[in-house]
Amino acid sequence: MAMKFEKRAAGEFVLDVTGYVCPHPQLYTKKALERIQEGDTLEVLFDNPSSSESIAAMCDTAGDEILERVMERGTYRWKIRKTEAT
Repeated sequence: MAMKFEKRAAGEFVLDVTGYVCPHPQLYTKKALERIQEGDTLEVLFDNPSSSESIAAMCDTAGDEILERVMERGTYRWKIRKTEAT
């Protein structure tokens, strides 16, 4: 499956990296966060369990806030608010 990054609404973006293994979900998430503005939200969809640790650590280091962490039928759906210039 191809990585998919799109604008959902004003200030809301979605990144679908299901099917990718580490380190790709984290790298694509970092690139997506670099493309959006401070205060915008990014919903990340991924299915690689080890990516949750690396994405969480990256957000913690960068100062971005994980607003929501949902896991349904093997797919993670996280909502991240960009709070710092990354």
